[in-house]
Order: sequence, then structure tokens, then C-alpha cells
Amino acid sequence: MKNKMLDRRHFVRHSAMLGIGITTGLFSSKEMKLSDTQDDSLYLVGPQDGFSPHVGSLLSMMTMMRVWVLGTVKDLTVEELDFQIDDESNSMGAMLLHLAATERYYQLNTFDEMEWGTWSDDIKAEWDVPMNLGEEGREKIKGHDINYYMTKLEEVRAITIEEFAKRDDDWIMKSVPFFENKPTNNYCKWFHVCEHESNHNGQMKFIKKRLPA
Repeated sequence: MKNKMLDRRHFVRHSAMLGIGITTGLFSSKEMKLSDTQDDSLYLVGPQDGFSPHVGSLLSMMTMMRVWVLGTVKDLTVEELDFQIDDESNSMGAMLLHLAATERYYQLNTFDEMEWGTWSDDIKAEWDVPMNLGEEGREKIKGHDINYYMTKLEEVRAITIEEFAKRDDDWIMKSVPFFENKPTNNYCKWFHVCEHESNHNGQMKFIKKRLPA
């Protein structure tokens, strides 16, 4: 199991690194267009080897979105990642950790079939602050470089990939009451994780354009 986990983690890092033009475990300071070096399969949404058709297609969308998110922030300094437009806004660093927290909680809800918020106090201690953000998030999530956030995102995504590989299309179509207590399948929940990254990527692009000169 450990070797499988390492293989999955390698896949996540390789995909993200390749997609944003990085060939080592550290981010390059050189400017580079995403289109210069990204994997030729990045924009081919569809089934993936090792996954059921719908699960693999969803993973391809999630991988593409993650590449775009990392492309937005890959060259930012600690100060830029901590920057807030005003006292009520979230920093880009906080939003990156929020993305990891969101994915972690959907893992618990869908893979472990836990009702929302019923996870252990240890899980809550690690992830509640970035999940909820707000004043506590603005106070506590700061001072980290981009590799810190990259590692958190990678570690969580590795779990998702490991668990996706165990599941089939019957699982992804499984429906239970969730959003507004309406029938919601696992496909919808995980598509929400993907579009959630798109939403925050737009916010990060907005903040990035307003960084102090």
C-alpha cells in the first residue's frame, strides 16, 4: 500500500510540475508560459488509465484545474501570498490551504461516508481554520512559501487519487441527500471540489493583479 501511495503521489507531483513547467521539486523563478511545457494530454478530458470511465474523466478535469491554479501562484513570494486587499479579504495563501481543506473534507464525506462535520477533533484541529477562513484564518495562515501550500495540496490530492482508483462508476453515481437536502451524487460533490478551485483561481487572479508594485 505504501508503494502504491508513493506512486500516486509521484503522479500528482509529476502532473502538476509538468503542467506548469517545473522539472524539479522546487518552483523556478523563471517566467514561463503554461503552453510552453504542459503535458499534451492536459486538455483531453476523458477516461484515464487505472480508473473507471466517469471517475477518470472527473480526475482529468481536476488535474487540469489544479495546473491552472498553480500556474496563477507559482512565482509568488511569501509576502505576496500573504497579501490582503483589505481587512476582510483572504490572502492567496489562505485560499490555497482552503482548497486543500475542502478536498480533505469531501474525502471524508464521500470515501468514508461520514456526515459533514462528524470527523475527529484531530482532523478539525488541522483543517477547520483553513476550511472556514474568516478572522481566524487571516490571523493564522501566513508566513508560508509556495512549496508549503504545494505540499499540502499534493498530499491531499494523493489520497483522492488513491481512493478514486478503488471506486467504480456505480460509486460516483451514488446519490444521497446533501446540498439543500436534495439528492446529490458523488459526481456532483467532486465536481464541486473542481469548480470550487476555479472560483478561487479567479479570486487569486484578481488579487494578483492588485499586488503592490
